[in-house]
Amino acid sequence: MSDEPTLRVTVTRQEPGEAPRDETFDVPYDDRTTVLDTLDWIKDHAAPALTYRSSCRMGVCGSCGVMVNGRPVLGCETSVAGYRTSGITVAPMTHATVQRDLAVDTDEFLAKLRGVNPWLLPAPAAPAAPEDDPAATVPATVDVLRVHAQTPGQVKAYQGLSQCIDCMLCYAACPVLDDVAGFTGPAAIATARRWDLDSRDEGNETRFPLLVENEEGVWPCIQVGACTRACPKGVDPARAIADYQREAMGG
Repeated sequence: MSDEPTLRVTVTRQEPGEAPRDETFDVPYDDRTTVLDTLDWIKDHAAPALTYRSSCRMGVCGSCGVMVNGRPVLGCETSVAGYRTSGITVAPMTHATVQRDLAVDTDEFLAKLRGVNPWLLPAPAAPAAPEDDPAATVPATVDVLRVHAQTPGQVKAYQGLSQCIDCMLCYAACPVLDDVAGFTGPAAIATARRWDLDSRDEGNETRFPLLVENEEGVWPCIQVGACTRACPKGVDPARAIADYQREAMGG
């Protein structure tokens, strides 16, 4: 009989169209075992159909987000050693539709992200001169390196917000989404702010109305700060949202 210690792991299982149910497993572990490691063991040894997402295993891809004892975490970065006595309950992230077991639908989140134009928006092009205008000239070639060069200070202005890995943990943590499902949400707003603070971008006049002239933009946020505490990369969505709210109020 093995002397290897085991951890009690309860996993929320759910088939499409059916009610969720809990299944419990005793999983061997050591001081280096992560939540994702326990899910891998369960799939390999006890429940081959267990469904969850993972990829890089290095806290970079953001795909292994789950709820552990009610808290949103990245499975690959969360050690289980501290749960020796209590065990863990692993559930799908809240505020997202469950596809199967721990895998949730990301389409709604991605639609909110696309809705804030999360990419570099250049300045509007100047109107083209009429073809029959004898004064019209061929536009000068753009010096791409000069246009996109930035000082260290300009990079620092948005660098913290650029660390977002779209893991959706901030959405799982956000209490506003309990009542306002259409809320644009922390990650999307923080990403919009990241581009607005980028010296190369000219899209603030496009993004700002999308967020402040929309009842489900920045206004549902009540500044609990759960999104910032949940972020595994130290991004501060709560501050990004507060900055938009303050600017909209003329501050």
